[in-house]
Amino acid sequence: MLELRNVSAGYETGLVLRNVSLTVPKASVVALLGANGAGKTTLLRVASGQLSPVSGQVRLGGEDMTGKRSEKLARRGVCHVPEGRGIFPSLTVADNIRLQAPPGVDRRKALKQAIQAFPRLGERLEQRAGTMSGGEQQMLALARAYVCEPQVVLLDEVSMGLAPKIVDEIFVYLRQLASTGISLLVVEQYVARALELADYVYILDRGRLTYVGEPSEISEEAIAHSYLGGLAS
Repeated sequence: MLELRNVSAGYETGLVLRNVSLTVPKASVVALLGANGAGKTTLLRVASGQLSPVSGQVRLGGEDMTGKRSEKLARRGVCHVPEGRGIFPSLTVADNIRLQAPPGVDRRKALKQAIQAFPRLGERLEQRAGTMSGGEQQMLALARAYVCEPQVVLLDEVSMGLAPKIVDEIFVYLRQLASTGISLLVVEQYVARALELADYVYILDRGRLTYVGEPSEISEEAIAHSYLGGLAS
């Protein structure tokens, strides 16, 4: 579904990713793990077209999309839910959902899909998004993955800053999303939860892949090494 081939990418300060190859198969969940600064967010930005690679390819459904703008990838089914919620706090919940719907999608249908996925949002439609709790704001951000009707969803630390009970709810929603056949590429601080959800695991360490495999095959030592001596959970 989504493939990065030998991608190197970075910013004016230098390269962040070095010769990274990653595949997200159809109807699968891929966990991307690594310490802060490993390059995980940069990889998601390359995958969603927000950052062009210096070298390598980005392929979607077998088609070369390298260097295409993020709008083009979004129209082809890539949905990026960034770290930090990514909502419009001054707008109502209903207006946020309407804006999340891509061109051609009926706005009433989008509202219905969001409310079905996150019933709590149905109770907040006329409330300004910025006045909701952090967990509710994250639900609103995740609603994009339902109303955009995507093929692959990129999720960057969607549990960050949330209470454990809300994190439990968020992962229930992620499992529901995965069960629909949508592919997920998940960057997540809660390693144990990510491994429970994932079909495949990649570990990034300072811009290079150090592990590729299935969750059942990975050792605590490999994870601990990638987090500079500390096992996250």
